[in-house]
Amino acid sequence: MQRLLFPPLKASLGSPCLRLLVPRAAPRAQCGCSCGTRRPLRPGQYSTVSEVALQSGRGTVSLPSKAAERVVGRWLLVCSGTVAGAVILGGVTRLTESGLSMVDWHLIKEMKPPTSQEEWEAEFQKYQQFPEFKILNHDMTLAEFKFIWYMEYSHRMWGRLVGLAYILPAAYFWRKGWLSRNMKGRVLALCGLVCFQGLLGWYMVKSGLEEKPDSHDIPRVSQYRLAAHLGSALVLYCASLWTSLSLLLPQHKLPETRQLLWLRRFAHGTAGLVFLTALSGAFVAGLDAGLVYNSFPKMGESWIPQDLLTFSPILRNVFENPTMVQFDHRILGITSVTAVTALYFLSRRIPLPPRTKVAAATLLALAYTQVGLGISTLLMYVPTVLAAAHQSGSLALLSVALWLMNELRRVPK
Repeated sequence: MQRLLFPPLKASLGSPCLRLLVPRAAPRAQCGCSCGTRRPLRPGQYSTVSEVALQSGRGTVSLPSKAAERVVGRWLLVCSGTVAGAVILGGVTRLTESGLSMVDWHLIKEMKPPTSQEEWEAEFQKYQQFPEFKILNHDMTLAEFKFIWYMEYSHRMWGRLVGLAYILPAAYFWRKGWLSRNMKGRVLALCGLVCFQGLLGWYMVKSGLEEKPDSHDIPRVSQYRLAAHLGSALVLYCASLWTSLSLLLPQHKLPETRQLLWLRRFAHGTAGLVFLTALSGAFVAGLDAGLVYNSFPKMGESWIPQDLLTFSPILRNVFENPTMVQFDHRILGITSVTAVTALYFLSRRIPLPPRTKVAAATLLALAYTQVGLGISTLLMYVPTVLAAAHQSGSLALLSVALWLMNELRRVPK
């Protein structure tokens, strides 16, 4: 791994990329009296790599641009994997109703979990002051509380790991000069989004800790804040994965035909639809809408349930009515798998490289697997294992959609 990420200096010095970065020495004079000598170098002209390093005030040499791109691409690929892990762990935390077990937020202090019986009892007493215990878990034991507390603790610690995975290597690569000007802007945006994610997570949790005297519903976080938290995580994941794939995968020089243009646009639209379907799942989770109608393809005894538009004004139903939220998620899922199917058959009509064909076929297989997981989760009343697999499937589907988009991207002139 060390050799892959940091090639030996001797090999780097011999690469053509680095030789292009170092100005050549002045040629030797041709007259007899001055053979073996060099002409005086002009200001700013250096004869060796060492002189370049000394002139810049550094004792190290930057990696060649292609090697640096590979290192940064692998780093962002690992980062996108940590974000995917955070999303999946957050979904399991929500499914086990563990998200409100930690009732305060400290960046450093909460990294140390309770160790003694007295500390656990004090933590449990804090939890007992909030609505979830009073209304839903009033008969919970300390052992049961420890389980949900550790679930939320794991999610928060994983979030901190994600932050370190972005920020520390970014600072190192920046100092080494391995980031281009364009890449510096992207990396700054990604690191800023990571920090925003942490604050947004606590803002979401706070909505479930507030007393609501006029509400008789079980305590839960705001579905709007949950969707914002998931949406920003998906944006972070997609941006990291896209940048990584762009750096690691060589571009195909495809002929710019009208068919390819339509395929590229359709792939972009399909990826956007998959993203929107995944985001709508946050409203399903936030309102427990998966438990409203546990039948398929009909919702109960009808195709369109009667309580679809019970809220006023009508727009509220889209985000606050569990029946409408589940109905929308179904429609988006069916539309997504239809679009993926059409995209696959459209790609078969165009001569594409083998890797691109594999991406299209994988996207089709994952789309139908995801539909099967979604229907099974619904019919079996949302078991935790199936629901977590369904959420993981949405990330996998989104990943392959980005891969296919990357395969079809236009080669810059």
